[in-house]
Amino acid sequence: MIKKLLLFFTTLLLAATGLQAQSKLPANMFLRKLPNGLDVLVIEDNSVPLATVMITSKNGSYTETPAFNGLSHLYEHMFFKANKDYKSQEEFMDRVSELGIDFNGSTTFENVDYFFTLPKYNLKDGLKFMNSAIRYPKFNAEEMARENIVVDGEFQRKESSPGYALSEAMDHHLWGDLYSRKNPIGNHDIIRNAKPALMDSIKNKYYYPNNCLLTVAGDVLHDDVFKQVTSIYGSWQPSAFDPFQKWPVPEFKPLQKVDNFYVVSNLTQVPVLEINWIGPDTRTDIPATYAADVFSYILNQNSSRLSQSLVQSGLALQANIGYLTLSHSGPITLFVVPNPSKINECLAEVKRQIALFDTDDYVSNEQIETAKLKLGIRQTEEAEVTTDFVKVLSFWWASASIDYFTTYQENLKKVSRADLQEYVRKYIKNKPYCAGLLVNPQLRSQVPAEFVASN
Repeated sequence: MIKKLLLFFTTLLLAATGLQAQSKLPANMFLRKLPNGLDVLVIEDNSVPLATVMITSKNGSYTETPAFNGLSHLYEHMFFKANKDYKSQEEFMDRVSELGIDFNGSTTFENVDYFFTLPKYNLKDGLKFMNSAIRYPKFNAEEMARENIVVDGEFQRKESSPGYALSEAMDHHLWGDLYSRKNPIGNHDIIRNAKPALMDSIKNKYYYPNNCLLTVAGDVLHDDVFKQVTSIYGSWQPSAFDPFQKWPVPEFKPLQKVDNFYVVSNLTQVPVLEINWIGPDTRTDIPATYAADVFSYILNQNSSRLSQSLVQSGLALQANIGYLTLSHSGPITLFVVPNPSKINECLAEVKRQIALFDTDDYVSNEQIETAKLKLGIRQTEEAEVTTDFVKVLSFWWASASIDYFTTYQENLKKVSRADLQEYVRKYIKNKPYCAGLLVNPQLRSQVPAEFVASN
């Protein structure tokens, strides 16, 4: 009887604490916080008789010192193995088959997530299965030794990409001694030699309910889900500390000067130019993140002045700009594939275009309004497939907030030409940057002098 009363009062508390969080959500989304700090998001979508259970932790490369670089990703792999209730990988996989589960996980800069998608009638068992995995992992040394090789193999496949040499060098130049904080794939030696004790140390830092989001989406009813989640996860003990106060993420230092370099690789067939600036973040300059999205969208269209001056003129084969929204210093990246016979001319035109970015006539009113409309449509499309949508929401929960996502379109509408100019002047024009040029040995003699002098 006492247990039932506790559950009843806990449910009332959830309803009360969730009212404010619920106010900005769409009608089919419901957000509550359990007394132990676990955020619970339910998305009702009865289009197919499936349910997805995803748990997200604020973890990832931004928590990693060099000695831990790549271990958040390795932890992700170890998550789908033995735990207290399933004593071996074989038992775990047998239960996956019994429940009809499709599962996966991913590790990024600022979050690690794990999901199960299964028939809706197995939801309660799926919630219990996820509870076993998140709360009671068993880092078996033999299983881990095998997984060290698997994860390192993923790293080696990434290294075989033609652009890897440039992106790796760029990250070292851009982030300096904080490189590991922006490198989710990790370090070969750290990955190969990791032991179970390191997995335990990660769990004891970041895997607590007050640092996690549990999302349940699909053909479900939110009241039922909140009751089940309270019953299953309510006893999960929160940490006695804030992990980001105890182990703070260092602030990424502003660039002090222009940094040019070049990289030679046999894997590339064409030259590639990448220029990076350190952009805004969601802790200190949210308005600039909306301006960054609008500006990037405009410049990436065939009708943009950037495209006309570089691609349509024949100076480049490709030209794109983008910004990655993060809570800790997202990069702004200009990516250009120069015409191999016109590298110097292309570079000169890139510089000329950057100098024009903030001029009054660089983008038209029509381009600004079209960009805002299209970005809003793109966001709406992200919600079409529930199993994909949960990943989108987990990203925003970790790197900004759920409110950032739900108010995105209304904030996009506020972006003006002046906002775009302010963004360019604050983060791009006349600001220090890192510029890297990737060439093959045959093109080495054509590397512009400014890149040679800096290497």
